[in-house]
Amino acid sequence: MYRAVALYCLSHNVRIVPDNPILEAALDQMRIEFRLNEETGRRDMYLDGENVEHEIRTLRVSEVVSEIAAISSIRRKLVAMQRAMGAHGGVVMDGRDIGTVVFPNADLKIFLTASMDVRVMRRMSELTRKGKPATEEAVRENIVHRDHIDSTRDDSPLRKASDAFEIDTTHHSIDSQVAIVVAMAQRLIQQPETQS
Repeated sequence: MYRAVALYCLSHNVRIVPDNPILEAALDQMRIEFRLNEETGRRDMYLDGENVEHEIRTLRVSEVVSEIAAISSIRRKLVAMQRAMGAHGGVVMDGRDIGTVVFPNADLKIFLTASMDVRVMRRMSELTRKGKPATEEAVRENIVHRDHIDSTRDDSPLRKASDAFEIDTTHHSIDSQVAIVVAMAQRLIQQPETQS
């Protein structure tokens, strides 16, 4: 969702600074939603009615998304939208503040980590698959920059929730990661409720 706002700003030449009245007005007008992609079975990001799933994953958007996420007015609006999406449960969300701010009482919280080299390799692979290749140096610099901004911002910094399960995915494939998380969710679902 923060990537969608970043894309909007880049596409409309909106300055990414706090207290920008143009950005504030744009926040009230832009429509951000997820819609089911019948071909993939996944939900894609739509911005003002247009599928922007590929555009929000570009390095150009990655370079500014943390600046977007550091603006409190944007965070307030998007957190409210995220909470509305998950108000009735039954959702899986990922993000850098989902377990600490958006849903601090979530039933299951997972904090994924991986070595920097693996994160760079995975990001480069993703960009290449989408026809947006980038250099290893540019990708590494972007990840380090985003991590620094997100973990040091005043509003909702990136951190592991105290009750989150940490999984180092360095040596796990996507299928392996999914299997681990699904097993954790199934154990949670199958646990008998404690009697008071």
